[in-house]
Amino acid sequence: MSPVDLQSLAEQLVDAARRAGADGADALTSSGQSISIDMRGGTLEQADRAEGVEIGLRVLVGGRQACVSASDHSPATIANMAERAVAMAREAPVDDMLGLADPDQLARQRDANGLQIADDRPDPSPDHLQDLALRAEAAARDVPGISQVESANAGFSRRQLWLAASNGFSGGYARTTHAISAVAITGEGLGMERDYAGESRVWPEDLPAPEEIGRLAAERTLARAGSRKPPTGAFPILYDRRVASSLIGHLLSAVNGSAVARGASWLRNDLGQPVLPEGFDLTEDPLRPRYPSSRPFDAEGLATRRRDIVRGGVLHGWTLDLATGRKLGMDSTASAARGMSSAPSPTNSNVILTQGEVTQDDLITRMGTGLVVTSMLGASINGTTGDYSRGAAGFWVEGGRIAYPVNECTIAGNLRDMLMTLQAANDALPWRAVEVPSLLVGGMTVAGA
Repeated sequence: MSPVDLQSLAEQLVDAARRAGADGADALTSSGQSISIDMRGGTLEQADRAEGVEIGLRVLVGGRQACVSASDHSPATIANMAERAVAMAREAPVDDMLGLADPDQLARQRDANGLQIADDRPDPSPDHLQDLALRAEAAARDVPGISQVESANAGFSRRQLWLAASNGFSGGYARTTHAISAVAITGEGLGMERDYAGESRVWPEDLPAPEEIGRLAAERTLARAGSRKPPTGAFPILYDRRVASSLIGHLLSAVNGSAVARGASWLRNDLGQPVLPEGFDLTEDPLRPRYPSSRPFDAEGLATRRRDIVRGGVLHGWTLDLATGRKLGMDSTASAARGMSSAPSPTNSNVILTQGEVTQDDLITRMGTGLVVTSMLGASINGTTGDYSRGAAGFWVEGGRIAYPVNECTIAGNLRDMLMTLQAANDALPWRAVEVPSLLVGGMTVAGA
């Protein structure tokens, strides 16, 4: 479906909501298609193709709101959605902070021209994607020591969306994703280990070659062979760049306006206070060309912009949409996002942490004895206190050198203390929504053997 059709659908939804009695309304419409090819053993394992149209409507009635969505977009469905949403809103609790943007707050640019977030060439064929997956699989399988390749995948998706609101906003854009991944296995039975590699980009020419992805999956897998539990105690921990973004993700959650407004953030009283070591900046830039989460405006029609979340280690601002901004007496940071059936809420786009001046190997040498974490599972995070506990796997370090791979351990600490001890490497990878280098954290607890 073309963007013109999506615009018409969105504006029809808003008009229907006003006719049904809404004080205000906004609508999100989306169309898209995706294809995913999985190869295993040199043959096609699975091929998926999906396409469709979705519509979502939010209505505001006397300080109340409700959201509804559908995959059918007939005139009768649109009318029924509007009536149902208004009826639901009238039964919802009152929140005086709800409301659309004022017209003078709205973004002037209503498209993504210049951001290059949609590949404008024809979609790749299934045969082409199959070839990419085969090449990734072959490269992984050909590395000595790999017993099998669990899967190799290549995929593509294209999505168009349009946002319209009763305050006069109407705009939309498209987004594409090209992706390649592989999962390799070494060993057998209880001695089996697996690992993966995968990359996604807006434009295929920005992707690594599938052979590079396959080989990296194999190398990571072989490095896991012979894993055992580490000792228990207090040690420094190095978060590899594969997982370091999760640590910064907890900081981003703590400065999210929704948590702050509820009083459920361990940083709720720390605006203007140090939250990272001096010299660290944490910047958001939704306008980075060719980046996967770039966007010209947010889900409430406000123009996005580059901003500092942390500057020189000091917390500089919350991440806000209109409602959380009003609750905190601040302006929105144009950070609203929403789904088809959900109201706007704050989120981040293209976050960058200051890199260090040393390599990961330098940090490992500096550790002496400790743990390098390359993967994590499960989480127990107290958003109010910052208490942190996660399952982890990676490599044990002794004498400033990697000694052996480890698994089945737990790492724990408090996020406030952890983040204030950060030391950064210089190895952050581009094209990530959260661009973070390897990070060394002091004074954490490791529970292993």
